[in-house]
Amino acid sequence: MTTIGGLLGLSFQTPIGALIDATRAKRGLIVLALVVLAIGAVAIFAMPRFWPVAIANSLIAIAGDVFGPTVAALTLGLYARKQRARRMGRNSAFDHAGNVAIALVAGAVGYAFSQRAVFLLVPVFSVLAGIAVLAIPAAAIDHERARDLEQASDATTAPGKTAGYSALFESRPLLVFGLCVMLFHLANAAILPLVGQKLAAAYPEEATAMMSACIVAAQMVMAPIALV
Repeated sequence: MTTIGGLLGLSFQTPIGALIDATRAKRGLIVLALVVLAIGAVAIFAMPRFWPVAIANSLIAIAGDVFGPTVAALTLGLYARKQRARRMGRNSAFDHAGNVAIALVAGAVGYAFSQRAVFLLVPVFSVLAGIAVLAIPAAAIDHERARDLEQASDATTAPGKTAGYSALFESRPLLVFGLCVMLFHLANAAILPLVGQKLAAAYPEEATAMMSACIVAAQMVMAPIALV
């Protein structure tokens, strides 16, 4: 099930990225993805069988493709170029801090109630996330700048054009960076879920709390690095 969801999530990244680039309803797109996330989690809680879980997990994986690129696009549309690096780092730090908080809450709920009860936290956090997204004033988002199309400084300057897919292969730094990311995910990114599976098999009653501890340890390292 994890493999199916992972492959579908990977396959949908490019078309979802193109949709994010084209649409002006970026806030609405995040809210829609949150709704899918909440419904998928409730379905897993209510119907813990192979096909319902496989379908819900696949939808969650596809919805997960929306969040990172859309938040990045919103940041581009809200802040000038010289502010972007600092804002992206701050976004990442808040992301990691949120992961720590959610992991702690999930660990406590899983330990006190059951591992299935953790899925009911997803709708709660989805509502909170939706409120936060809709708190961004729609008029404050520069959708052209969000696509990296800076406004022309005068009438004689030709408007910019969006880059095509060829830009992915024409930029050597981008290719090197992409290769590094691919190798990282191939060699390292799957380690934490595998550790979680081992712990769950060895200590089934405390699996949620142990997985939460692993997540907290990783995220607490990444949060300060993001700020730096």
